[in-house]
Amino acid sequence: MSNPVAGRRLRLNLDHGAWELVWSHVHRVLVVNLGLAVTNAPLLLTLGVVHRPWQYPVFFGLLSLGLGPSLAAAFHYLQRTTGDDRAPVADLLCGYRRLFAPALLGWAPWVLLVAVAATDVAVLRKAAPGPALIPLLAVVTLVAASSGIVTMAAVADDPRIAPHTLLTASYASVRRWRVGLLNLGLLGTTLVLVNQAPLLGLAVMPGCTLFVVWRNSRAMLAALTPAADPAVSHAHRDPVGAQA
Repeated sequence: MSNPVAGRRLRLNLDHGAWELVWSHVHRVLVVNLGLAVTNAPLLLTLGVVHRPWQYPVFFGLLSLGLGPSLAAAFHYLQRTTGDDRAPVADLLCGYRRLFAPALLGWAPWVLLVAVAATDVAVLRKAAPGPALIPLLAVVTLVAASSGIVTMAAVADDPRIAPHTLLTASYASVRRWRVGLLNLGLLGTTLVLVNQAPLLGLAVMPGCTLFVVWRNSRAMLAALTPAADPAVSHAHRDPVGAQA
């Protein structure tokens, strides 16, 4: 049995197609991260200055309204790059401008519901009926947060926002609650990592996380309104990292 040649280095040989695939994913993540940082610059800068943002719920609640359009624009951009194509940064910014109004209309009710439920938890936790109501309010908060994310995925597919869009998103979040919890868990983990290492976290994590969240949200919607093409329907029904 021959010994390996001393000093021989291990080389990673990838063909041109594999490198194109890798750089397409890297380009996609970097564009999404840049778009999120630019469109949410006021919120990010304020969070960097204020040490206890939870003490100013109204102010940060208003700033968080801008998260919805940026999520819809990111999901729209990811949809344009599903074939591993490289779309320019301008496509994300154009999507943000076009989807801003419908995304804001679809995002604001969920932000308001989360704010009301979180406020009730803070007020009732020391009151007499508080312990009995807090679990219900916590469930309402989680469903509202998940429904807001699913609504943005729906707006990215079809910018015509309507009441049935909100109802469909909430029903999908309840019916496929495991996938919704997975999305919230991934986003929460990303926020913690970005808080611990802002520059590295913003450069790497959001785009990767939102790709998974976008696929899962489309799977939640496809479970209610399956596509006509069985292959497309099957692809949309399979969430990333979870079976529900």
